[in-house]
Amino acid sequence: MLPPSLKPTRVYSTALGHQLAGDSRVLLQQLEPNSVDLIVTSPPFALLREKSYGNMDQAAYVSWLTGFGGVAHRVLKDSGSFVIDLGGAYQRGRPIRSLYQWRVLLAFCDTLGYRLAEEFYWHNPAKLPSPIEWVNKRKIRVKDSVNTVWWLAKSDWPKADVTRILTPYSERMKKLLDDPEKFYRPKDRPSGHDIGKKFANDNGGAIPPNLLSFPNTDSNSSYIRMCKALGRESHPARFPSELPAHFVKFLTDPGDLVLDLFSGSNTTGRVAEDLSRRWISIDERRDYASLSALRFLPEDTDRARHLIEQMEAGAHFELEAIRDSTGSRSSSATKESRRSPRALPLFGAE
Repeated sequence: MLPPSLKPTRVYSTALGHQLAGDSRVLLQQLEPNSVDLIVTSPPFALLREKSYGNMDQAAYVSWLTGFGGVAHRVLKDSGSFVIDLGGAYQRGRPIRSLYQWRVLLAFCDTLGYRLAEEFYWHNPAKLPSPIEWVNKRKIRVKDSVNTVWWLAKSDWPKADVTRILTPYSERMKKLLDDPEKFYRPKDRPSGHDIGKKFANDNGGAIPPNLLSFPNTDSNSSYIRMCKALGRESHPARFPSELPAHFVKFLTDPGDLVLDLFSGSNTTGRVAEDLSRRWISIDERRDYASLSALRFLPEDTDRARHLIEQMEAGAHFELEAIRDSTGSRSSSATKESRRSPRALPLFGAE
């Protein structure tokens, strides 16, 4: 059950989650301590150019984001994880990189008590060259297409299961598994690593690296189509559903609670719903929070416009009931989607 004090902040609800509107630093103080299994989020980056969705100056960014990390630490379970996606930036007027992502990491670990479970890097092969001055005009820097993704934890032993995110074997590995003796003989490698016979065991897939390559090229999802049909601007800073899905599958079980502090278009909530996890998403801007309902609504333009306008004006809707009444369901956000189970209470029994 969502705490009664948070119910006025609801924008919409589904079978498994709630979209809230407000400042995460305030709203998280009203959640039960040690109640969240995973926080996965992508805050506004510390970019030099101000964006429409709001972003902080680099000098103030670390202190600002640490404020969110502090209240998040209280609600996170001891077995929980905090995954934060941060894009890179240059210093103003200089072809020198900002170190803000690493300053954030050090502040979270040294000041707030988080542990760095592992660093990940998200490669977006579709990212456009930038900044124009250093990359396109002067041609003295290469395209920046990698974000840092810090996997932080509250303890040394956060919940994790890599078998849920195995990747397909390469063709060469498949041949080795078919006939190990023909393609491989156990031996010591020059590096000193001892590779034994178990290397040829079929474990259902390969362990993925900490370099994640997902193109951010969404241009025809239900959310995008409906934004266009409504004449509304979609959220300008969306990450691909594969990114949160990777960590939701890796770090949680079905029924666990997933939280996004800067939900934007609520990709995280849609992914969590598809993967049978409970979720709470929070965005400070009610217009963005309201428009994110398009990820859960049928593609009915007139009805969607009516609902979103009412949400923006302060109304709250149960979208599961709306979908059931129309007899249709919105398209899923991940490849592993399946019909959500009955609604699960967020905190104990309803």
